[in-house]
Amino acid sequence: MKVVTSIADVRHQVKAWHLAGETIGLVPTMGYLHEGHQSLMASAKKDNQRVIVTIFVNPMQFGPKEDLASYPRDLERDKIACEQMGVDLIFAPTAEEMYTPCFNSYVDVNGLTDALCGEKRPGHFKGVCTVVSKLFNITCPDRAYFGQKDAQQLAVIKQMVRDLNFDIEIIGCPIVRETDGLAKSSRNSYLSDNERKAAVCLYQSIELANTMIAKGERSVATIHSAMQLLIEQQSLAKIDYIEFVDLCSLKPVSQLTQDTLCALAVYVGKTRLIDNFIYHFH
Repeated sequence: MKVVTSIADVRHQVKAWHLAGETIGLVPTMGYLHEGHQSLMASAKKDNQRVIVTIFVNPMQFGPKEDLASYPRDLERDKIACEQMGVDLIFAPTAEEMYTPCFNSYVDVNGLTDALCGEKRPGHFKGVCTVVSKLFNITCPDRAYFGQKDAQQLAVIKQMVRDLNFDIEIIGCPIVRETDGLAKSSRNSYLSDNERKAAVCLYQSIELANTMIAKGERSVATIHSAMQLLIEQQSLAKIDYIEFVDLCSLKPVSQLTQDTLCALAVYVGKTRLIDNFIYHFH
């Protein structure tokens, strides 16, 4: 496994693989890798002859009051996680390598970014789309792998790839959870013991919603109220949003009469956690 920090080195390796007729799978990450990331690597390994993992805490997608400085980083640990999964190349650039001093070009997807995290974190998806499009251009993959936990991000990237004619297949991979249901996340490392226990309320609210749906409940307002009530019983939790939106347009829905994404963001202490589930209309 190679670890490189320069765009030139990645391009040199990618060119050699393409000349050999090998397919490339890309797993873009911000590092501090966990089993969720490794599940993306496993999918990439299964589908492609070569796997590239990018590790870059992208300053452009963090707001002025967000956790850029404190975001967890541990490249040595990440190397081990990648090696375990048979990754061929890690690209771990600096911010200076990715954004030259005169950098002034951006990629933004409108519409899909108006709701959910896009509404709550202005400029976030502009940062995500810009860095992901740069990574696509640098690594020229056949396929790229993203987790369903960031459901809005997945939808936005699929839209960008369609609109800008990237010749890349975007593959969404299922959420990987802890044994108590909490979605795996690098930000879980911020949680104190009490906060970690409290954080399971996100998954419990999803389970409650699925139980209500299984019993025939289709009113979003009714399900939303029950989820809200459950989370609010947890004193360390503060709801940022619970939203039910059309899976394709991400526009709000009031009844479960189409494929629907339920996405939630909850502060547990100072840590903002996200989770979601998809209801498939039959």
